[in-house]
Parts: sequence; C-alpha cells; structure tokens
Amino acid sequence: MKKYRGGIEMVVHIVMFKFKEENKALNLAKVQAKLEKLEELIDELKTIEVGINFTEADRAMDLSLYSTFETRRDLQAYAVHPEHLKVVELIKEVTIESKVVDYILE
Repeated sequence: MKKYRGGIEMVVHIVMFKFKEENKALNLAKVQAKLEKLEELIDELKTIEVGINFTEADRAMDLSLYSTFETRRDLQAYAVHPEHLKVVELIKEVTIESKVVDYILE
C-alpha cells in the first residue's frame, strides 16, 4: 500500500444525500454550513468539502460531502463525536436517502 504525503495514509469519506422537497433550499444551505463548521470543531477531521448539486438528472443526489482523515481510527472518532452527531440528527430530519463510501487513498 502506498503512503500519502510524507508516509501518512489518507482515509477518504464521501457521503451523498437526497433531501426532502419541503424547505429544500434552506435545508441544503443549513446542512452545508453546519458540516463545514465541523472542520473547526473536530481535530480528527483534516479536510472537508461540501457541495450542493446543480444537475437535474433523476439519479442525482442533492449534496455531497468529501472529507479526509489520517487514519480509520480518526474516521471512527469523527463518527461518534458529539458535534458530528448534532449534524447527523439534522440531516436525518431533512433527507430521504444517503449513500456512503470510505477508502484509503493510495
């Protein structure tokens, strides 16, 4: 397995969400802001990028999250971090579907 940046493995976490139609634009903006704020609040989270989709295809999702961590353990710590869990609760209220993929960048 290759190492990323000076011998450090890089774990990538990608999530895509489909939002409910009710208050969709407002909820997209709110979730985006709260997700982006996590970078300041969670040490294990190295980078985060949140994008709102503009494609109107049937298979399109509404929002994507791309984040990186140094280790799988850091990703696990992020998953249960209280600040992350607050955002997860909001996301559960305003979305109807999500998809996730996690991998090690080689």
